[in-house]
Amino acid sequence: MDEVPDNANEHCPGTSSEKAGKVSSCQGCPNQSICASGAAKLPDPAIAEIGLKMATVKHKILVLSGKGGVGKSTFSAHLAHALAEDSTKEIALLDIDICGPSLPRIMGLEGEQVHQSGSGWSPVYADENLAVMSIGFLLGSPDDAVIWRGPKKNGMIKQFLRDVDWGELDYLVVDTPPGTSDEHLSIVQYLSATNVDGAVIITTPQEVALQDVRKEIRFCEKVKLPIIGVVENMSGFVCPKCKNTSQIFPPTSGGAERMCRDLNLPLLGRVPLDPRIARSCDEGKSFLEEVPDSPAARAYREIVQGVQNYCLDRAAR
Repeated sequence: MDEVPDNANEHCPGTSSEKAGKVSSCQGCPNQSICASGAAKLPDPAIAEIGLKMATVKHKILVLSGKGGVGKSTFSAHLAHALAEDSTKEIALLDIDICGPSLPRIMGLEGEQVHQSGSGWSPVYADENLAVMSIGFLLGSPDDAVIWRGPKKNGMIKQFLRDVDWGELDYLVVDTPPGTSDEHLSIVQYLSATNVDGAVIITTPQEVALQDVRKEIRFCEKVKLPIIGVVENMSGFVCPKCKNTSQIFPPTSGGAERMCRDLNLPLLGRVPLDPRIARSCDEGKSFLEEVPDSPAARAYREIVQGVQNYCLDRAAR
């Protein structure tokens, strides 16, 4: 069944409610009969199992955005790369974009396969201290389409969290698909017993992106997922030769800075648009290593430092 937390939207009475499956807003929901029978009120045993599995993971960070095409996977990859630059830390990157897995290509791991061991699936390693897991490693070809309904996608996310041999980790970065749907509800529910540090919200400056990002922020509030902060991606174009900056996506409504001020959220930073970022991703390389002195690389490092400071401060409370 589709996993839906209590009060996931304003019309759903919540799976634990006495009205679950019995009110007019439940009409047409694929889970109506299950909710009405009371079976939905039973806790999923996988939540406790995942809680035990994730007990060896110090920090868990979700990367979210309501809008597609804002560079969320690119940011997730470079957040993981930056964290892994400290060779004393163990980092993992989990791709739960089931229908559009791009991290195998971005991380230079296309064509790699997952192996089964006695302790579960073994993730693929981009570096000695950087593990990656994606459904892309389970497909016969990068061109294969994943045509699954919600329950099957939810089951795969459950397997990623429960059945992968993650070992002891300092940071687990979770790259999510756009929107506020099945995958997002599942990852929040399955990690509910694991003390998630929070979410980094990715946007671009234009209002059409900010509109969807506000929905993502509202989602976080409803499911009680802490927000670490907002990153404005593609924030101006810095010419690699002349170093002049121009606005490709003008912030007509004030951009992420105005949104964060209105919603009382921290703006972690702005990453300028640099064509070398896309090239690095296509070639499966870390932009931070390829062009370490660029304005975009410096912006990434400042943002990552902010995320680390948040996680360490939260752990110290």
